[in-house]
Amino acid sequence: MPPVGVVRMGEHHDGVGRPHPHAHDFLVLVHVERGGGRLRLDDREWCVEAGDVLLVAPGEVVTFVEPDLHTADGWSVYFPPDVMQPGDHGSFLSWRAHPLLFPFVRGVAGGAQRMRVPPEQRAVFAEHLTALEREVRERREGCTEAAIAHLTLLLVAVSRLAADLSGDVVPRDDPQLAAVFDAVEAGFRGPLGLAEVAAAVGLTPGHLTTVVRRKTGRTVQQWITERRMVEARRLLAETELTVEAVGARVGYRDPGYFARRFRRAHGVSPQEWRRAGGGSR
Repeated sequence: MPPVGVVRMGEHHDGVGRPHPHAHDFLVLVHVERGGGRLRLDDREWCVEAGDVLLVAPGEVVTFVEPDLHTADGWSVYFPPDVMQPGDHGSFLSWRAHPLLFPFVRGVAGGAQRMRVPPEQRAVFAEHLTALEREVRERREGCTEAAIAHLTLLLVAVSRLAADLSGDVVPRDDPQLAAVFDAVEAGFRGPLGLAEVAAAVGLTPGHLTTVVRRKTGRTVQQWITERRMVEARRLLAETELTVEAVGARVGYRDPGYFARRFRRAHGVSPQEWRRAGGGSR
């Protein structure tokens, strides 16, 4: 099967809009053609309407405020971060330096961004989405390569739209940012902080803070916390480790502190998340 999922929202809305808070460990792109609605991403509420493209990065907690959005006419595309750079499985966060994926973390809300597609460009978006959905649905020989090719064209259109709307060119190459995320990946299971990441990439903590916030809209500590939460969710869903053991494996030696951080990120305790089936599972 192609590593890309496509849902026509107006036809299969039951699997798209969940009324309860949930999070994904994959990238989500939603394009609304008709209709709309409201949803909450972490602690910020969004109103999405016809012509909008909504980009959601992994780890964002999504809550549908109104049921209308998941019955709107449009598309929902979801895929793992390493689809665009399959040779780099070693770093969970380095995908954010990829030029075609950077719009997912360039929004003012951190891991989410909403863009307006001009009317004259909407037919192009529909063509990319229709072709992508056909390849995923029919699964003919070569469908994986074809699906990734159509996804790439769609992401190119999104990147150009992001550059046009923000007036800021999406960087084509950012090894410095990739090195930061590699350092997070290498050390998040232990006592990792800003000072350790700065030392790993050869920058002062102050300079690193400025660089990462300017390029991603988030702090180094927020990225460390996100990586730890992603791994915590995986361990809670896929293993029978105690909550205390899960916290220790993702860098939190104090079980109470881990529980508070998890609740702050997801709105529920680790035990509640596990009982609910892992939120997005």
